[in-house]
Amino acid sequence: MKILLTTTSYQDCPGDHHELLDSTGAEIVRERGPLSEARMLELAGDFDAFLCGDDEITQAVINKSLPTLKVIAKYGIGVDKIDVAYATENKIPVSFCPGVNHTTVSEHVFMLILALSKNLMEQANTTAAGGWQRMTGHEIMGKTIGIIGLGRIGREVAIRANAFGMKCVGYGRYWPEDFAMEQKITRMDGVTQLLHASDIVTLHTNLTKETRGMISASNIKHMQDGAILINCGRGELTNAADIAAALERGKLGGYGADVLDQEPPPADHPLLGAKNCIITPHVGSRTFESVQRQAGMATQNLVNLLKGEKALAQVNDVEPPAALI
Repeated sequence: MKILLTTTSYQDCPGDHHELLDSTGAEIVRERGPLSEARMLELAGDFDAFLCGDDEITQAVINKSLPTLKVIAKYGIGVDKIDVAYATENKIPVSFCPGVNHTTVSEHVFMLILALSKNLMEQANTTAAGGWQRMTGHEIMGKTIGIIGLGRIGREVAIRANAFGMKCVGYGRYWPEDFAMEQKITRMDGVTQLLHASDIVTLHTNLTKETRGMISASNIKHMQDGAILINCGRGELTNAADIAAALERGKLGGYGADVLDQEPPPADHPLLGAKNCIITPHVGSRTFESVQRQAGMATQNLVNLLKGEKALAQVNDVEPPAALI
């Protein structure tokens, strides 16, 4: 049996997940993802299981992987890079790891908010270069934060926003009524109303056909002048060129993102070097604590499915394959 392991944080961080994976007795082929469709197509065909990150597991990749491929175990939450419908059609269970990284990602959100509000990067870099440039920043206490998506991460952001003395407004297809009341989150009627009301906007919604490019020139115009936008969801939720243009003319006061529409980005990506922009290399969930939780759950999902048992969490309604270990 062969398993393709592609996620780098899984491989780079110590923990019991390595021993659990080795316990399958399978040959583990390690790649440094996220892998493009082209690279996945080069590899596909020999593997019984994928233990994947944000690799492009398209219909073509799945099709080439048949009939050997029996399990797709996602290390993480988002499965937009996986053709789940085609996997389901071919009776391949797709597992995932909800509830493992909301603490880490929400902390990352506030790192970006504070860094942009206090001009951290420019002042720290200037000082490190021998300068002494003093800039005037902003408090976040009393500011309104608009949270788009009140899933686990969005809710954790709200808890921390309240601790900072911020006012919370929110919008999403899912609305946790009791939680929103407890955390004093005002429900907005739509994205436009939320953008208009918020000093800071943070994106925590899934990437779908409806949400792709949801923040672009057409609705940036509804944001407050100088507002800060944070994206620790998916890079494709925003239009990168429109964000860069809004930063340049000062409509946006800052953009902090842990995700891009192309990862790694090309040298000419519009957000690299953009004004008042901080981009981190998709590490919002990459802490030793979070990786061990995430890797442990992803591996346990994989082991369960290879044993012909139910995963701890599964995206699609597909029965486990016949036991392989």
